[in-house]
Amino acid sequence: MFTAALVGNPNVGKTTLFNALTGSNQYVGNWAGVTVEKKEGFLNKDFKIVDLPGIYAMDTFSNEEKVSKEFLLKGNVDVIINIVDASNLSRNLYLTTQLKQFKIPIILVINMIDVAKARGLEIDFEKLSKELGLIILPISASKNDGLTELKNILFNKSYKTNTESRNSKGFQFESEKDAYSYIDDILNNCVKTKNSNNNNITEKIDKILLNRFLSYPIFLLIFFLIFKFTFSWVGQPLSDTLRSCLENTIIPNLDFLLGNSSLWFKSLLLSGIVKGVGSVVVFLPVILALFIGISFLEDSGYMARAAFIMDKLMRTMGLSGKAFIPLIVGFGCSVPGIMSARTLESEKDRKLTALLVPLMSCNARLPVYALIASIFFPGKESLVAFSLYGLGILIAFLIGLLFKNTLFKKDEEPFLIELPEYKMPDIKNLLLHTWDKGKGFLKKAGTIIFSVSVLIWFLSNFNLNGLTSMNESFLAGIGKLLAPVFKPLGFGNWQTSVSILSGLMAKEVIISSMGIIFGNNLNGILPTYFSSLSALSFLVFVLLYTPCISTVVVMRKEYGKKMAVFSVVYQVLLAWIVSFLVYNIGKLFL
Repeated sequence: MFTAALVGNPNVGKTTLFNALTGSNQYVGNWAGVTVEKKEGFLNKDFKIVDLPGIYAMDTFSNEEKVSKEFLLKGNVDVIINIVDASNLSRNLYLTTQLKQFKIPIILVINMIDVAKARGLEIDFEKLSKELGLIILPISASKNDGLTELKNILFNKSYKTNTESRNSKGFQFESEKDAYSYIDDILNNCVKTKNSNNNNITEKIDKILLNRFLSYPIFLLIFFLIFKFTFSWVGQPLSDTLRSCLENTIIPNLDFLLGNSSLWFKSLLLSGIVKGVGSVVVFLPVILALFIGISFLEDSGYMARAAFIMDKLMRTMGLSGKAFIPLIVGFGCSVPGIMSARTLESEKDRKLTALLVPLMSCNARLPVYALIASIFFPGKESLVAFSLYGLGILIAFLIGLLFKNTLFKKDEEPFLIELPEYKMPDIKNLLLHTWDKGKGFLKKAGTIIFSVSVLIWFLSNFNLNGLTSMNESFLAGIGKLLAPVFKPLGFGNWQTSVSILSGLMAKEVIISSMGIIFGNNLNGILPTYFSSLSALSFLVFVLLYTPCISTVVVMRKEYGKKMAVFSVVYQVLLAWIVSFLVYNIGKLFL
């Protein structure tokens, strides 16, 4: 098995190249003992490509750098594919000089040559190859230009040609400044810049999107349009179609096919499994629609601008704009959001950000928003969801302000972030990335949600005397103990209390629990248990209370037991207080 290590800075097209080379033949996990994503893919059964984390250097400060260095030292790597940005060679080649020290054959892949040409850069690749002593291949990964040549080099192992003579130029520098001086001397001889009176497209766009007066309104508009796309135009309509198919076709036909089967078996299959899991799976289009929108912003280059825009606001709560990235990741899932907080420089920033990430509304809450909003706020689903996401951000800001002045009284860190070139995202890679998230959702539906649905069915149909009515079941007993806690919030019935409790496993389980407890027609039944105000209070509680058990486990692993317990307790109290205020202040006006 030949192994190639794919190495490069962030935002140089590394993921695009990896996906183009390996297609769907790839596996994602974590490096042993470290919560840093590990990607492996295959050109064929004999050639493996390992996509190392995006890094700027090999100075072993971050876990990403440690993982990369360890793998290059001990991973039996046959060749390094070092991908760099043609329009940013001066910065990118610093990592290249460090990779030379591993004495492994290197293919220097210069990506985004089309962008470099648009900026008036002319690169003499043959001369640069001689100066660096490396095989150089210019490509445009997003357009598949040059990929055939790269595959031929790998398959034919022509990267071994003259390896000793090419690698004979060692790089030994006493300081980072000497690295960069050497690189600049080479680039002065190999790269020419045409004089142009035209600003490049990125600068023109940034004059609008980063304008001091327009940046925030545009930021809000962009995210509002994503919610419209998710809840009004694509995601929710498709979800409604699937729900209708489930309730009006699949369940009735299954009921007919089961015929005279035993009542308990029919109840388990229909009420426990099909309704429980199905009531969550129908929201897959909503999840996919949101991730298409978020992935589009990431791949286009706007997400880095969002962090830049938010820097001033983040500073008021003791964080840099860089902390906005883990918070944005938290919109997808709190687990990687907390993990990505480790890329922040200071311990204060890491801990404070990790405590705020769960307040960002993760995609697991989307099915709850979609269901409740469609029943109680028809036609205003996108506005309700947008408001909940905005409320989560506002609460995070206020909590960050509080913690900054109490728990985390330390100096602020400087903010450094690269703003990549704008580009039109590659549709294939966009869909692949979105489907990866969708697979995670379906996997959860097939494991956690399935298991909890069966458990909820059992607890709702049995007590110590055996099979019984739901009102006399184990589940009703548990719910009736919890109900008084939620009564001041407007939803003090045992059914809702149990649904909230089950949501600690995964927020989607709230919907599957409701499907089992309340039965088929949630649109008709839920209005008898909720008013519009209590439904809103319920949504606020779901937004803010303790996230899933996986998030708590990761918090404990990353920051210790005390911080994990603290995060659980403070979020439950926070959710209760804010929901109480929403419901009771709302009653004064309604």
